[in-house]
Amino acid sequence: MLDRGPDQVTVVIIDDHRMFAQSLARLLADEVDITVVATAGTGAEGIAAVARLQPQVVLVDFQMPDQDGLAIASEIRQRYPSTMVVMLTGSSDDRLLLAAIDAGCAGFLTKDRAAPELADAIRMAAVGEALISAATLARLLPKIRSRHRGLGSDLTQREREILGLLARGWSNKAIASELFLSVNTVRNYVQYVLNKLGAHSKLEAVATAVRAGILDFPTAV
Repeated sequence: MLDRGPDQVTVVIIDDHRMFAQSLARLLADEVDITVVATAGTGAEGIAAVARLQPQVVLVDFQMPDQDGLAIASEIRQRYPSTMVVMLTGSSDDRLLLAAIDAGCAGFLTKDRAAPELADAIRMAAVGEALISAATLARLLPKIRSRHRGLGSDLTQREREILGLLARGWSNKAIASELFLSVNTVRNYVQYVLNKLGAHSKLEAVATAVRAGILDFPTAV
């Protein structure tokens, strides 16, 4: 495992377009708190890099030569649950975005928007924020198929309230302001919610809650 400072976010980029991956790495080289520890051109190389370096964030291209990005993301999430996976895609098709949620991704970036938003997206993913707009989340949640009924019965009223705000795409800071709590207190509540739902990211928790019937479908705000 790579040694890193307490404020450093380590990143692995998995993309078979070497020039694109290298351009992202160069962009991130200017960020003092982000370090690209490896780039990989195949899923096998990427998974091996994650095993060796255990980064906090992995960027995965959807279209890969040996296996698609969804399979790569799913394997990384199963083997290294503390690593946040962000899907890079050239499409914003709902079926792909739903599949990315099912694969356990913390969110997604379309390639035309990746460069200007990349550093902030990585920082958000590293602390467990969901990389998805409130409008997109509201559009996708009704399309998630129900299962896992009965899950989440041990959620407290406050935890359900916070889960509902997560489903609207709110950040920890926004939730803290709304509920007159400290950001640290909200962060603790979010972790309780994730633990009780068996989720590793906010986006996964929201999707799980919808499948379990814990949440109604929110409208974007």
